[in-house]
Amino acid sequence: MQHRSTWWKTALGLLLTLIMLFPVYWMINVAFTSRSAIRSGDLYPKSFTVENFQRAFSDQMPYLGTSLIIAFGVVVFTLLIALPSAYGITFLPRRGGKTINFLLIVAQMIPAVVMSLGFYQIFNEIGLLDSIPGLIVADSTVAVPFAVMLLTSFMAGMPRSLIEAAEIDGANKWMVFSRIVVPLSRNSIVTASLFSFLWAWSDFMFASTLDAGGGMLRPITMGLYDYIGAQNQEWGPMMATAVIASVPTALMLVVAQKYVAAGVTAGAVKD
Repeated sequence: MQHRSTWWKTALGLLLTLIMLFPVYWMINVAFTSRSAIRSGDLYPKSFTVENFQRAFSDQMPYLGTSLIIAFGVVVFTLLIALPSAYGITFLPRRGGKTINFLLIVAQMIPAVVMSLGFYQIFNEIGLLDSIPGLIVADSTVAVPFAVMLLTSFMAGMPRSLIEAAEIDGANKWMVFSRIVVPLSRNSIVTASLFSFLWAWSDFMFASTLDAGGGMLRPITMGLYDYIGAQNQEWGPMMATAVIASVPTALMLVVAQKYVAAGVTAGAVKD
């Protein structure tokens, strides 16, 4: 009886999943459809071609490489700031912990368009416009507050007895941080790294604002606009580029899935 009463929930879940995944399917469908047949709107590529992917690989590889450098740079820069910050907030004597957490939340509420305008003026003065380091710093301003809050929540649930035992054995603050706290925070570190990568990879606001002259240092999100003109839109190469750009993120989600499932429950462990 239980299986009979819940079959409609499974069917509804499958239906909603198909609806949400349909744009992805349509992107792949158009990517494999020749230009002359795209406007027909067929549900599968009747006029099959791989020319769109050939052109996408030819045109977009520099931008794809730039996106990878920026995304991994944001992950490293974020962890270098977030890990010691979360450790300091959680374990070191201090006042104003609640204030710091509140400010981190406020930092995430600031619209990216507001920050991008400020970054443009600053980067223009110090020469970081249209540069990879500039985009890494800009994207990290969104990734760092989230990473600090996530890591702080996890570290707050660590057994204090481990830290106290290490200090009794003569471990200093750096040894406690590097040999105990960081290894135990693996799941949360992977989760923070994944979200930092995804944010940097999908960023368009900072990339479009801080791109001074449309150079070759643009990420893949800007490279897509090479196929959009005032009089013409090349949907085939555009969708092929979108498919290519989706592969790294999909692979990372699959590989890091088990770590993310554990990382999002950070802070649930009690002493």
